[in-house]
Amino acid sequence: MQRVCFLLKVRADRLDEYRERHAAVWPEMLDALSATGWRNYSLFLREDGLLVGYLETEDFAAARAAMEATDVNARWQAEMAPFFESLDGARPDEAMKPLTEVFHLA
Repeated sequence: MQRVCFLLKVRADRLDEYRERHAAVWPEMLDALSATGWRNYSLFLREDGLLVGYLETEDFAAARAAMEATDVNARWQAEMAPFFESLDGARPDEAMKPLTEVFHLA
């Protein structure tokens, strides 16, 4: 099982709406994440907009590719893109760059 952690930055003026959107994630998005191998997926948001994501999956590259192939992901990413800083034209899911794990207590 791979443990994946990534950082993104939510725009300060969109924090409340970002929280609201994630309190009611579309059921079809939740189904797609589960079906494509995203497990134990959490997002943590700091007051300054720093977003920390964590998930577990058998194969992160395969899980990302499977999600990218879904229609619901394309729609979700298009709606979420305006919430983020510094995407440089990328979708939020494309901007997720996994951090290197340096320690894990099993």
